Amino acid sequence: MGRKNAKPAAMSNEQTPLLKSDGDVVGTGTPAGIPAPRSRDATSEPRRPPQAIAHRGYKALFPENTMLAFRAAVEAGAHAIETDLHLSKDGVVVLMHDPKLKRCFGDDSKVKDHDWSYLSKLRTVREPPQPMPQLVELLEYLNQPELQHVWIMLDIKRDDDPATIIRRTAETLDSVPGIRPWHERVLPCCWTAEYVKLSKEFLPKYPVAHVGFSTTYARALAKHEPSLSISLLYHSLVLPVVGARFIRDAKRAGHPLHSWTVNDEDRMEWCVRNGLDGVVTDDPKLFLEVSKRVAEDEAKSEAKAVRRRPSRKPLSTHAWRVFEWTRYILGLFIVVNIYLFKYGLPRTQVPKVLGK
Repeated sequence: MGRKNAKPAAMSNEQTPLLKSDGDVVGTGTPAGIPAPRSRDATSEPRRPPQAIAHRGYKALFPENTMLAFRAAVEAGAHAIETDLHLSKDGVVVLMHDPKLKRCFGDDSKVKDHDWSYLSKLRTVREPPQPMPQLVELLEYLNQPELQHVWIMLDIKRDDDPATIIRRTAETLDSVPGIRPWHERVLPCCWTAEYVKLSKEFLPKYPVAHVGFSTTYARALAKHEPSLSISLLYHSLVLPVVGARFIRDAKRAGHPLHSWTVNDEDRMEWCVRNGLDGVVTDDPKLFLEVSKRVAEDEAKSEAKAVRRRPSRKPLSTHAWRVFEWTRYILGLFIVVNIYLFKYGLPRTQVPKVLGK
């Protein structure tokens, strides 16, 4: 299927307004791209700092999943852009998190109800008003020689027909010949084994990641996909015993490991100190600053044989954390039971879907 309607104007490489006065890039060097699988003997490798993955662009400052937010993230030094995929009624791959338009664009309908000609006229509720971009616009922006180091994490949402959205994503990637091959810069992220299987069918050269919140399901997928990257909810990785064992086993098996969505400094520090490969965050600039500070603190600690004390949090923060964890545990319990009722245990369901 060809691209629908007129080709959008190419995005300029101008700086975003709120970052214009600060010309410094916070990044600590030019990243090589998608974190490659570790060697099986990961314990012998020097620890590398996690990459800053901008969640829906620079969401902390700008309307999410817009070209403004993506440009701002790049200017702030983000190693990667994380964004979400949906399909318009006429098959255009657009960058939008929710299936409904209400929260971001104020329109009480669904993305898939409209052709691109309608969606292109919408503007974000959040200021400054921004249009919804197509995937092709992000590719064209990043397809510049000076931006070849930035890679893309594509969260393929489950609101469209799986085969159709993944096929259209592949066609969109093929429609923009990359200065650097896209399979070295694009990481399709799949919530289920079905999407992993289809990604390998339509995007055979591309690495694949599992995005989710269950260490059990991630283990079942990783058992049959040795090169799988894994992006898990932060709370799942910090669970006592379960999280630590999962991190250990993922590193031993060589699976690149990311965490989402991490916005508090103490949680950022935890991710850095636990040697994750990437951190999905609304504020990539803050994460890079925290990452640099942790590296400096660890260097001082090694020299002085002292350990940095964690900063104290106000009572209101602790109260919110209790509520957050209660909500997470209850939600996880409900989702897991629904899944088990519908599909059975992941260790039997996953290989069946993958045809293993």
